[in-house]
Amino acid sequence: MGSKKHITVGCVKIGGGAPVSVQSMTNTKTSNVRATAAQINRLAELGCDIARVAVPDLESADAIGDIKALINIPLVADIHFDYRLAIRAAQAGADKLRLNPGNIGGDDKVSAVAAICREKGIPIRIGVNGGSLKKEILAKYGGVTPEAMCESALEHILLLNRFSFDDICVSVKTSNVQLTIEAYRLLNARMGYPLHLGVTEAGAEYMGLVKSSIGIGTLLADGIGDTIRVSLTAKPESEISAG
Repeated sequence: MGSKKHITVGCVKIGGGAPVSVQSMTNTKTSNVRATAAQINRLAELGCDIARVAVPDLESADAIGDIKALINIPLVADIHFDYRLAIRAAQAGADKLRLNPGNIGGDDKVSAVAAICREKGIPIRIGVNGGSLKKEILAKYGGVTPEAMCESALEHILLLNRFSFDDICVSVKTSNVQLTIEAYRLLNARMGYPLHLGVTEAGAEYMGLVKSSIGIGTLLADGIGDTIRVSLTAKPESEISAG
């Protein structure tokens, strides 16, 4: 089932009835182009559909084009707080950005990121985590709750919508399996964007697989979810077989 809306990440469709895609994230230094590309190619051989890399600095953002020249699956740039990194990653050829628009600065900065992503056809995943909710939302709901996660996600969505950007995927992850399931169910009932499923900080290979299987599997059985990442404190290759 999944969402009615869809986004396209490189050559991979997410949502709109497309098959559920499997993702992973590299643990190499992104600026080390050859090591990062080699790891992504190993992931692809195991069945990974989309790879994500951390972009903590401009050197990493600029490396994206060189990495893409050496791989055959779409590449996602993971951005935290600095809108300049989002713009540079988009210019370098990222197929998708993962960021929270409310955390990258004022309206002018959000508008600039939305504009380049719209120009280049790059979707954005809004990635809400239980540990990154605003103090105001935590105070309103008395802590991390499904309602708090959902409100945070909708707030980020509306911010992008304000700048005429609608090419969106959303995740609402916590390390608590039941809370995560309830947050995704609530969000799915309130919007139609594709959902990226996962349980954050799921743990080492065995425990992480159990928690992710319960959380992700329950939601997929409900017909909720369009792409998944099993997040393990293990080598990324283990995430693909788990997925």
